[in-house]
Order: sequence, then C-alpha cells, then structure tokens
Amino acid sequence: MADSVARLYEAVVATRAGRNPSPRTEKLFARGRPFIAKKLAEEGVEVALDAVAGDKAAVVRESADLVYNLVVLWVEAGIRPEDVWAEMQRREQLMGMAEKLPKNGDLKHGSKGGKDERGKDGRQFAMDLMLAAGSETIGESRDAPPVITPPRRRRG
Repeated sequence: MADSVARLYEAVVATRAGRNPSPRTEKLFARGRPFIAKKLAEEGVEVALDAVAGDKAAVVRESADLVYNLVVLWVEAGIRPEDVWAEMQRREQLMGMAEKLPKNGDLKHGSKGGKDERGKDGRQFAMDLMLAAGSETIGESRDAPPVITPPRRRRG
C-alpha cells in the first residue's frame, strides 16, 4: 500500500506543479486548503456510513476516495508520506502498534490536552474549517449517501 500511496503522492505533486493534468485535483487545489479538508471529512463520513450499512464494496470505493483526498491535503500542507510513516513507526515503538495516541498527554507526545496553540479544541477547529469552506462539493457520487453539512455562520 505504501507504494500505491507514494505513486499517488508523486502524481498529485506533479499535478500541482502543472506536469500532470488532472481537472479534479487541480480544482481541489484551486479551492484551497479548507475545501480540501472538507472533502476529506466528507469522504471519512461516507466510509463510516457505508461501513455501518454493511456495504463492503462501497467502503472499499469510498476508502480509495478518502486516501486520495488525504494525499491531496498532505501535498497542500507540505507533508510527505514518509513523515506519516515515521510517526506511525514512532507510535509502534511507543505502544506496540501504530494506534491513535491518547488525548490526555499521558505519553508526553507533545499534546496540549487536545487544544492547539490558540487554545482551540481540535473538534471546534474542524467545525470552523467546515463552515469556512461552505457546503459546495465537487462531483458528488450518485451512489453516495447524502452529506449533511452544518449551516454556515452568519457574520455580524
């Protein structure tokens, strides 16, 4: 799988540099990081909904979409797959497997109790990001379950 992700990463980097035409990827980059993050979140929800529904084939398809959008976000954020693999290896050495770290900072991994440097909770930040991106989407699948997006906040 790491090879597939590496090839996808290189293709996305090439698209961003104008060397690999891909209208969908170009459109994501044109819309910016908040929109890319929103697409990633939507795909995660679709994977979860399909898993709950027991639709294995849909989970596989939506998981591929999730990985694609994750790689696009990595490129946008300047993150290489090797950065993620190194973090997974660190976690494996720390806990025996590359699982999610505890939020309470028990492992002294630099956690600030789930809050960023501005003291904002990660979930609230994600919600703010989704609201900032709006509810527009690119090429929704006809088979996909409806995506519920929170209403936009009205500014003063």
